Amino acid sequence: MKPEGAASVRASISFPPDIYEVLEQLAKEKKVSLAWVVRDAVERYVAEQQA
Repeated sequence: MKPEGAASVRASISFPPDIYEVLEQLAKEKKVSLAWVVRDAVERYVAEQQA
């Protein structure tokens, strides 16, 4: 997606409580941060949209 070494941009995103709970659970199960789960999902979505 982004070039190696490119700066990250911070974003604030609100989720409905039920979605947030699912994201937290997925992160816990995968032993990663919630931010990682969200970035992974967004990267997959963007790749799908560009295909």
